Amino acid sequence: MTQVSKSRELSSPERLQAFTDAVVAIALTLLILPLMESVGELSDHHGTTAEWLAEEQYALLGFVLSFALIAVFWAHHHKLFRSVKHVDPGLLWLTVAWMFTIVVMPVATSLSTQLQSDWAQPLVYIGTLFATSLLLLLARVYLRSHPYLHTMDETDALAGIRASGIVSGLFLVSLLLSLAIPGAGNWPLMLMLLSEPLQRLDRRRARRAPARQ
Repeated sequence: MTQVSKSRELSSPERLQAFTDAVVAIALTLLILPLMESVGELSDHHGTTAEWLAEEQYALLGFVLSFALIAVFWAHHHKLFRSVKHVDPGLLWLTVAWMFTIVVMPVATSLSTQLQSDWAQPLVYIGTLFATSLLLLLARVYLRSHPYLHTMDETDALAGIRASGIVSGLFLVSLLLSLAIPGAGNWPLMLMLLSEPLQRLDRRRARRAPARQ
């Protein structure tokens, strides 16, 4: 009996990825619903487009931010699954948990843009983003420990884990800052601008490491 058969494969990677794509598409669509409702409410009072833009500016920013973040998460998840050849129970449930955090994002976005700011707002919003990134990191770690599930070599697997670790770490620091600094809200998420520079630095360091050995 092969390792793959021992893993009790539950689904093909293509089928799971298609399901994931559908969940992400629905979550992206749900993000716009509060804005659609606000248009209807303002039209009942004969409001104008300029008034709507002024009243919903923070909701619009929240929508754009959440849309972009979910799209980036989806792109990284899609890239990871291009190397996956088999799905076992562990990988399946990690993916289901990851999808759960994606589904929560429209709710977290609405709480962040439509209610009065309080300490729980960044906990829910940034905390959800941290959970999403952490689960993607755990999926990469799981795949590295189960090499028969994918086609990545060790170098690529480790590089992916380090990159995901940087992203998760920045989200965690953003969350801690938002809780430690009253009134900071979601502004600590600006730290995510460091993600790409830090990842480039890590890649350069990894390329120099073999040369020193």
